[in-house]
Amino acid sequence: MAVGVNVEKQGLFDVGERIRMLEAVTKEYGNVRVEKFHGLLVDFCRRQEIPTIVKGLRAVSDFDYELQMAQLNYRMSGVETLFMSTNPEYSFLSSSRLKEIARYGGDVSGLVPDLVRELLVERLRG
Repeated sequence: MAVGVNVEKQGLFDVGERIRMLEAVTKEYGNVRVEKFHGLLVDFCRRQEIPTIVKGLRAVSDFDYELQMAQLNYRMSGVETLFMSTNPEYSFLSSSRLKEIARYGGDVSGLVPDLVRELLVERLRG
């Protein structure tokens, strides 16, 4: 899993925190490695000898942007992109919606891993 450093975005959790959460929730899988990168994802892929990017799509609206990005990535580097549609049970989720629910005391159990829920609630409720 690649976690991008994007200086234009101010996330609720910094890159180090996001990496620690991802490592914790994927530790049962022996083939998952979590690393940060800065710059272009395709450059990271080339350095790591990763031939394919896997991206999840929640809705048709995601596809237009991601298809253009996939075509650019392939043109620049030959790295392919594989799209996977989300399970319809989770297609309505977004980080902004989850943060809003948690901020106002709503229950996000079952929508994110327990560790993420705990950290999200702690961060948003102060």
